[in-house]
Amino acid sequence: MKKLNVLVADYAWPDLEIEQAVLSTVGAELVVAESGSEAELIALAQTHDPAAIMVNWAEITPAVLAAAPNCQVVARFGVGVDNIAVDEATERGMIVANVPDYCYEETSDHALALILALARNIVPLVNDTRQGNWNLHVSPRPFARLNTQTVGVVGFGRIGRALAEKGVGIGMRVIAYTPRLTADRVPAGVIATQDLDELLQQADYVSLHLPATAATQNMVNQEFLGSMKRSAYLINTARGAIVHEGDLYDALRDGVIAGAGLDVLKSEYAQSGNRLLELENVLATPHAAFYSPDAIADLSRKAAENVVAVLRGERPPEDYIVN
Repeated sequence: MKKLNVLVADYAWPDLEIEQAVLSTVGAELVVAESGSEAELIALAQTHDPAAIMVNWAEITPAVLAAAPNCQVVARFGVGVDNIAVDEATERGMIVANVPDYCYEETSDHALALILALARNIVPLVNDTRQGNWNLHVSPRPFARLNTQTVGVVGFGRIGRALAEKGVGIGMRVIAYTPRLTADRVPAGVIATQDLDELLQQADYVSLHLPATAATQNMVNQEFLGSMKRSAYLINTARGAIVHEGDLYDALRDGVIAGAGLDVLKSEYAQSGNRLLELENVLATPHAAFYSPDAIADLSRKAAENVVAVLRGERPPEDYIVN
C-alpha cells in the first residue's frame, strides 16, 4: 500500500500532536515545511507526493498544486481561503476545505473588547496611570454610555452573528448588513438592513466580518468612511485587504471618523512602515482575535478530520467544503 504523506505548509502553534494523532487513523504521516515559501513547498511536493496539503497562512499557489498532482484535498487551518488557489485546485479535482466554525466566539469577543476599550478610553487611561498620573480626562475622546450606542455589523456569518448577539446582550442597539439580509435571519433584538449606507449613517461602531474576495477588496475606502459618523469607530477583526489603508489613514488623521480598532493589516509582517500604527486614535492588536488554546485544539482536530474524510473516500461536512 502506498504511503500517505500530508504536507503541512505552515502552522502557528507549538506542535502538531493533535493533527498527527487524527491522521494516524489512516496511516498518514506529516511532512512539515520550514519556511512555507513557494519554492520549498514545490520541492517538498515533488519529493514526497502528498495526498493532502494543510495550510495556515502560507500561499498555496497554482505552481504548488501542480507539483502535487496526487493531492486530493487542501485543508485550511482557518476560515478564509484567500491564500489558496481555489480555482486551480477545483480544476485539478482537489477538494478545498476550511473550518468555518473556527474561533467565532474568540473573534466576536475580541471585536467586542475593542469596542469596549474605545468606548471607555481604556488604553489612554492605563498608559497615563502607569506614568504616575491619576486623571480621567487624559483622553480627548468622550466616554460613551453603551446602551445609547449602535453597533453596525457588516457581514453576517458566524462571527458577525455572535457579535450581534453579544451587543444586544449588553444593551447596545445592533444593525446587521449583508446583501439580501432579511429580518427572519437575525436574532431577536437585531435590526436587519440591505442598505449599507443606512448602517454607516447610524452606527457608532462599524465592525467588519467579511471574507477577503475580489468584491470586498478595498471596500472600506474614502466613500465608505465618508458615510460614517464623525464620532464613529471602525473595527476590523476580519481581513486587512478589506480596508484601503491610505484612505483610512487620511480619514483618521483628518477627523472624518473618530478612530479605529484593528486586529488585521494588509502587511502584518512589515508593520514598522505602517502609518496607521503611528496614530493615537488607532487601537491595534497583532492578529490575535482568533486565539485561545481551546480554539486552536478545535481547529487542529477539525482540519485534520477534513483530510481523513477525503483520504477515506468520504467527504468532509458540506459546510466545510469551499469548492
